[in-house]
Amino acid sequence: MSTNETIRNTIEQAATSVGSVWPLHSFVTANPLSGFEDRPFNEAVQQAERLFGGRGYPSADVFRAALDTGQIDPETLRTELRAHGYEAEPSALLEHMEAEEVQAPEDDESSPYDAVDAVLTKWLAAFLDEGHATWSMPNRERGFYAAFRSVARHDQSLPDRNAVADLPDDPTEAIEQVVSTYPQEQLTDLFEFHLSRLPGWTGFIKQRAASGGDWQTTYPITLTEYLAVRLVLTDLFDAPLGPSTSEAEPTRPEESPQSDDDVPLPELWLNAWEATYRSQLVDAITEQRQSTAATGGKRAIALEDGGRPDAQLVFCIDTRSEVIRRHIEKTGAYETFGYAGFFGIPMRYEGYDSGVTIDACPPILDAQHYVADTPAEGCDHEHERYDTWANSTSAATNVLKSLKSNASTVFSFVESAGSGYGVALTARTLFPARVNDFLSAVSERVPSHAEFCDPALDYDPNADGDLPHGLSTEEKVEYAATAFELMGWDEFARVVAFVGHASQTANNPFESSLDCGACAGNAGGPSARVLAAICNDDEVRSALHDRGFDIPSDTVFVAGEHNTTTDEVTLFTAPVPESHEDDIEQLRSDLETARAGAAAERTESMDVTEPGIRETERRATDWAETRPEWGLAGNAGFVVGPRSLTEGLDLDGRSFLHSYDWQADESGEALAAIVGGPMVVTQWINMQYYFSTVDNAVFGSGSKITHNPVGNVGVYQGNGGDLMTGLPLQSVMVADDDPQHQPLRLSVVIHAPVERMTTVLAENPAVTELLDNGWLSLTVVDPTQNDTSFEYDGNLTWEADETYDRLDTTDEPEQTEKPTAPPMAADD
Repeated sequence: MSTNETIRNTIEQAATSVGSVWPLHSFVTANPLSGFEDRPFNEAVQQAERLFGGRGYPSADVFRAALDTGQIDPETLRTELRAHGYEAEPSALLEHMEAEEVQAPEDDESSPYDAVDAVLTKWLAAFLDEGHATWSMPNRERGFYAAFRSVARHDQSLPDRNAVADLPDDPTEAIEQVVSTYPQEQLTDLFEFHLSRLPGWTGFIKQRAASGGDWQTTYPITLTEYLAVRLVLTDLFDAPLGPSTSEAEPTRPEESPQSDDDVPLPELWLNAWEATYRSQLVDAITEQRQSTAATGGKRAIALEDGGRPDAQLVFCIDTRSEVIRRHIEKTGAYETFGYAGFFGIPMRYEGYDSGVTIDACPPILDAQHYVADTPAEGCDHEHERYDTWANSTSAATNVLKSLKSNASTVFSFVESAGSGYGVALTARTLFPARVNDFLSAVSERVPSHAEFCDPALDYDPNADGDLPHGLSTEEKVEYAATAFELMGWDEFARVVAFVGHASQTANNPFESSLDCGACAGNAGGPSARVLAAICNDDEVRSALHDRGFDIPSDTVFVAGEHNTTTDEVTLFTAPVPESHEDDIEQLRSDLETARAGAAAERTESMDVTEPGIRETERRATDWAETRPEWGLAGNAGFVVGPRSLTEGLDLDGRSFLHSYDWQADESGEALAAIVGGPMVVTQWINMQYYFSTVDNAVFGSGSKITHNPVGNVGVYQGNGGDLMTGLPLQSVMVADDDPQHQPLRLSVVIHAPVERMTTVLAENPAVTELLDNGWLSLTVVDPTQNDTSFEYDGNLTWEADETYDRLDTTDEPEQTEKPTAPPMAADD
């Protein structure tokens, strides 16, 4: 193997320590420690502390508050502590934990790499800019390393600008030149050290290089190029090539309590907190299940005359959907379902007149189809109204942009238009609710894309591009059938609504973080419209009938979008015939009633005087509002099963809900798809909220008040430095020392036979590894064993309800009446 190849392989290995970071315009929640998911959680936390300096567990104060408020059950805590050799009282252990936090060494005020970071981040921001800068960095099309070499000789902050001209043309050779005297066996650690100095920028480069796209194709950058520039700058500034080998260990209290294993004390407190929450969730589900079995359930009572539901609504599994689902079910005989918000269609979508495409699917999937909005027949009037408005606003925007960047005209423009700007700014600042009313009135006059456009779904074999344009009939049928199978549908109402979700907020760089996580930080409405159009296709419906889905001729599929900031649900009803207009109007009315209830509930946890719709509208348009909504703060559970498991339960907007019927999934393929897809994505979301809460300065993005957007890709804190990678302080904290998000790892509850679940895990080692390493927990409620709960206990073993002994899947179960776990091949 050549030296160049060795260096590239070493860089690739070192880069696993850095998590991927997506641009803010398509914010993707991800575990910042994803590179360490192949090891136990506590080891990953230790590695993160070594590399990034971040804390990986809640503080002693947070644990104390959780214990005092009953979020941690005292007996559960004592049991957990004693199981690991801690006999001291919890209060004493908290004091020791607090003392360790106080005595932990603080970061040095300065570092020999500060000058390197300052120059490097300046050129990274210029190179990686995505259309924000008026003047672009020259020679970007040649790649980052070449572009840097072309401009570095003009950078007066460099000690020896002329030395850059003597660098090799190839970045790998430049790296080889700088590290030529460094021990080869230590290169991985060296590269890991330099990559982790600016994990925000390196994570962004890693993601962009891996996913490609127009920006990467036009202005390429790789971690090899990044590392070449960084090492060159390190050499020019005469900074140490690698870290000191005598890093100081954290000072520990002299009488620190000891346990009989290596599990850190904070993790035991975390385990007890999670066990308390999980026990409450599973108990509620079990009791609800027993109640449903005894009474037939709310839905059965509402439909006891043999009628159909008033309507069926499919929402995203997002925790915010749990609230609106509860409220819409209270208004009538409605059925609600949970499904991943991209509705199972991995597409690259281009909205009408947008000029850009988005991959409307989770990052664990690649887009498979290109779908664009095109004007529909018979909608010429709406089309023309929209174009007239869009052309006017576009022209005004271009004029303003030109004036603001033109020094010769900007002062005269401000002088003549300043009073108008002043009135507008005053209104937005002092009367945001009134501004919302004005904007709503304008939007009612201007048609949305959904009113005059249809997604172009028919396959076009002659279209150019790297993805097929549209879908074949077979593909349409498969996507619809998969959705029905995953949700376990066996009947259809007159109106079926697929409801995606989006958010509404002003002056917020993190706007996309409030949109649909399953759609890679984009709105879910387009995905809902695509699936609705597929299900209305006569050819598709005929093929679905042959696959066992008997859709009545009077069933109409519509799409909608849930605004999670205001809880308004907009229905896109262009395909609805006159015969269904009354159904739609009743649904709209009931959705407004549900909105009022959901908005009132969600704003109760905010500092408001009058909770409800008006407050949510104010927050959506107030450009000074740092917390338009709580997003997914509080997420802690993921329930997979029929709605009867949770119907009527108030889960406080903390649980993801995915519909699943084990009886309609004999092969287990649907369960495997949920476990390998949505369950992994929700774990990513959960981990980002967790780490953004326990150490917001390192894993979050700090306060919105001091954010400085850069390059349309991220934010700084202040005027430079590393890209902030996680959620803002205001998204997870009520105040600096008062978390709104309870930092718990995800508790998954699945309603399925434990034997089937074991088989699924055995065939999905990546998910099993996450469970074995403690990144999330799993409880199975087995419908074939009287809904007994089994908690996953590692290595494909299960522990039954506490009234039974531990069950090991490596042994044949005894033929008794107690719940049993399935036999598996014995582990060595």
